[in-house]
Amino acid sequence: MFDRPGSGEKAVLVQLDFGEGDFAERLSEFELLIASAAAMSVGVVTGRRAAPDAKLFAGKGKVAEIAEFARAHEADLVVFNHALSPAQQRNLERELKRRVVDRNTLILDIFALRANSHEGKLQVELAQLQHMATRLVRGWTHLDREKGGVGMRGPGEKQLETDRRLLGKRVALLKERLKILERQRGVRRKSRSRSEVLAVSLVGYTNAGKSTLFNALTKAGAYAADKLFATLDTTSRRLYVEGAGQIVLSDTVGFIRDLPHSLVAAFHATLEETAQADLLLHVVDAASPAREQQIDSVNQVLAEIGAAEVPQILIWNKIDATLVAPGIDRDDDAPLANDAQNLAYGKIRRVRLSAKCGEGLSLLRDALAQISNSRISPIISYKTSPDTEPETA
Repeated sequence: MFDRPGSGEKAVLVQLDFGEGDFAERLSEFELLIASAAAMSVGVVTGRRAAPDAKLFAGKGKVAEIAEFARAHEADLVVFNHALSPAQQRNLERELKRRVVDRNTLILDIFALRANSHEGKLQVELAQLQHMATRLVRGWTHLDREKGGVGMRGPGEKQLETDRRLLGKRVALLKERLKILERQRGVRRKSRSRSEVLAVSLVGYTNAGKSTLFNALTKAGAYAADKLFATLDTTSRRLYVEGAGQIVLSDTVGFIRDLPHSLVAAFHATLEETAQADLLLHVVDAASPAREQQIDSVNQVLAEIGAAEVPQILIWNKIDATLVAPGIDRDDDAPLANDAQNLAYGKIRRVRLSAKCGEGLSLLRDALAQISNSRISPIISYKTSPDTEPETA
């Protein structure tokens, strides 16, 4: 991980175009990640390649350009908006004479900054240690020899081997502690299911407005900010819905494209709350030009944690920044349990609202009441494309 700066380290941002598309959107998201990590961008170096260079990722000429740019701006570190192999990271640091941070390490650092609960901190530490295990040689190359000297005479292990052994013990301890917390959560979940309270989880791309919507509905005062991963720890509140009674609403961590697998694995216990929900409110930033790709990224993670089959309603948020009016979109051709239910409300696919301004919140409450009373699937499939797209104002 890179050291937590006191006033913001100066970073050179590097993003290469491998023909994936959405280059501008990826760069904008990258800059938000840097700001969320409390670092300061001094500039961006871009380039095009057909494929990553095996040794230096960016190629020798581009690395020389990055080195000159970093020297000219007196940068403290260079951050790549890509996943680097341990060897590539080591080679780049040797060439650039500066610390090199890749996208996965950057996201892990932001999670470490955001974790507040005991469980959240354990999960982040586990993800960091698992990530670090593949890069230990980088920090201990100069110590890869037998220990010796007064007070240093050990059992004959090399420093690197000792470090790996201690890291393995810590990982095992963290996993055991998280298992205990997971069992406790399971007991609470069973208690809720016995009381037949509808469990609803907010999911969505990071910075889509989940916490703002959560606060608007529950008045919980959860932390919400225009930052990536502003919410890390899951928060649940009971919400009274007129005509249906109490439901349990949970605000969860936001997802992002190319989310590190170590994070998904470490947060599996927390994310399991999502997989066990009765309904997912998939919050989408309607004003984002990359909303369809963001929806796909979220659904990929949901599939990875076993939540692909949980019924969803798309919450088209931030309509105050679009030309779309509040409303409920239904799919009346969807097969329902019986004709009476179909006449009652049809199959709800999407609710258009603004959590910030409050427009459309009453429509969402109505939808939750209808679903709570009927307890049937509100949506055909998350793969269904919307009939009409909002236009950005």
